[in-house]
Order: sequence, then structure tokens, then C-alpha cells
Amino acid sequence: MIAYTNYAFDARVRREAETLAAHGYDVVCLTPRNRGNQPRFRLGGVDIRELGVPKYRGKSSLAYLVSYLRFVLSSAAVCARLQLTRRLDVVHVHNLPDFLVCAALLPRIAGSKVILDVHDSVPETFATKFDGSSMMLKALCLEERLSALIAHRVICVNQPQRETLVARGIPRSKTFISMNVPDPQIFKSPTVRRMRPGSDGHFNLVYHGTMVTRLGVDLIIRAVARLHGRIPGLRLHLWGQGDDVAEFQRLAGELGAGEYVLFAPQGVPIEELPGRLAEMDLGVVGNRSSAAGNLMLPVKLMEYVALGVPVVAPRLRTIRHYFADDMVTYYDAENIDGMAEAIYTAYTRPELRSRQIEQAGAFLREYGWERQGAELIDFYQRLMEN
Repeated sequence: MIAYTNYAFDARVRREAETLAAHGYDVVCLTPRNRGNQPRFRLGGVDIRELGVPKYRGKSSLAYLVSYLRFVLSSAAVCARLQLTRRLDVVHVHNLPDFLVCAALLPRIAGSKVILDVHDSVPETFATKFDGSSMMLKALCLEERLSALIAHRVICVNQPQRETLVARGIPRSKTFISMNVPDPQIFKSPTVRRMRPGSDGHFNLVYHGTMVTRLGVDLIIRAVARLHGRIPGLRLHLWGQGDDVAEFQRLAGELGAGEYVLFAPQGVPIEELPGRLAEMDLGVVGNRSSAAGNLMLPVKLMEYVALGVPVVAPRLRTIRHYFADDMVTYYDAENIDGMAEAIYTAYTRPELRSRQIEQAGAFLREYGWERQGAELIDFYQRLMEN
């Protein structure tokens, strides 16, 4: 596997890699440098090799491109060595970006199968992140098509994303859906849920994941600031890294919310995350309405559902495709007052939160990793037989 990520914190990459390893596959995962002093280690039966390229965080599109190119070249070199010492059956490349699949060119020529795993659609994501022009969008769509040509199969994370890729010319027969649902071995619902403020008198909201403006973290902070005084003991917990953490910390200070908006920029390791999340009263999703936002089914939303944490979420295309009105408390995307009222409604109606937890559980019963994991193994077996 090849992934421009921090393996220890990337639930999707880990879940797929460790599921394959548990079924007898010898899995090596190439990532950027994250630990530094321990560039090679094993985790969950997977051999992780951190290459000498640090992961870039910032707002420069040029710096991102340079870092991606360095990572592609480093990954290609390692793939070449692995191909010479032991034949690679499959090279599984996780985007972003799509062109990381170029690292698999030599193994492909030598007969290996190549998979492009599309976590996020590149044209929509980068156009949103960098306010791209129409020319940039066309270039990104071309990058997507060329990358898909290199791959034998393209994995999508949900049905709306698949329809978008097919509409841009990727053959439907080449696509496969593997949803980014939580690992049930890690995210286990507790037998008893706390449906009212905890014994410490706090009502705890949580957002965990990437801290960037396009995911609406600033909107969550503003909504919570407007609720200060209306909900006794209100706290917002923000766990995760991202380009805009410092900006969000400044915003909380400007709004006088520094005492009840609590940051953990280091994030929370996956192994510790379920226990920490289970202590929360409400999960909040803040995604903005954009081309990228409408194609996303936030994994944090599904992790809250898996742990029996009720959710407040924006009315966006893919979320509404999978979650009915009785599963979450909806608000109009980017409407700060609407988000605040949705949070307040959830706070004042514990019976609503309880009912939503029960109804939302139907999503995981239909789409959970028990099904997704089995389909991934079957997908691999069929790919290698052809």
C-alpha cells in the first residue's frame, strides 16, 4: 500500500491494511515520515515503512505539489526494489492525490495489479481548498482520468462519489465501493449511554479529525459561542491536526470562548478514541456546502453512530443519501444559527437523542465493516484471479 498519511491515525488505511493482513496477505504500507526516529515498524500485522519525505501541512499548493512529487519518486523507488526482491501481487494506492498511482508504474508493467483508492475526489477537494479556476478544475479532472487509466480498479467510498466519477468518464465496471465505516473491533458501542450532562455538570460536544476551514470547524466554534449561557456547562472538544488550528484557537479567543472550547491539536490515537468519544454527549459535523462537501460521508459521523453518540449534521447530499431525518439532527449547511438551534434542540430533548441513536444503528447494520471487509477480501481475490 502507498498512502500520503500518518498510518497510526488513518482509520481507513489501517482498517483495509489490517483486514488484508488478518486474511493472510503480506502487507507493506509506504507513508511519509511521521515518527522520524522509527521509520519502520509493525502495527496490526502490517509492515509500515516511513520514507524520508515529511508530510507537508500548510496552504501553499506549490509546496503540496513538491511534497507529493518527492513522495511519488520515493515510493516508486521502494516499489521497484520490492518488485525485484519479491513479486508484488497488488499495489494499492490511497489518494490524495490521485497521481500517487504513478509510483506503481513499474510493478504494473511487470504484471502487478494496481488499485486506486479514492478517499476524496481530487477535483472537488483541491478546487475547494485552493479556490481553483475553471482551468485548474479541468486539469484536476484530467489528472483523475489519467490516474484511473493506470489503475486496474478504482475504489470509491460511497455511491454519490461513484456516480460523480462515472459521469466524468471512469467506466462503472472499473469501480468498486468500499465505504469508510468504523472498524467494529475498535469502535464498539457501550452497553450504557449517558443521555444527560455528566456528573461533572458539563454537556460535552465533540468534533475530531482534520482541523480545516473547509470542514466548518470555525462554524462549530461560532455556533457554540452563541449557545454560551443557554446550555449550562457547555464544552466543545476539538481533537485533531490541520492547517487552520492556530486560526481556530485565535477565533475562540476573540469570541471569549477559550475556557469552554478545548483543543487537542495532537489528536487522539485510534486505540484511545472510542473511550474518549463515548464520554461525549453530542457529536457535531460542520462541513460546508461545496462540491467536495456534498460528496463526503464524514467518517467521524459514522464513528459517533457506532459508539452511540447522537449527531448534529448539515443537510448535504451524501449524508442525506445514507441518513434519514430520524437518525440525526439536521441543520442547513453553513447556517450558524441553525447549527446552534440544532445543538440546543438535542440538548433539551434527551428522548430525541436516544431515539436517533437507535435509528442510526440501522446504517451500520446495513453497511458495517462486517459486510465491507468481507467484500474487500472478495474483491482482492477476484482481482488477483483475473
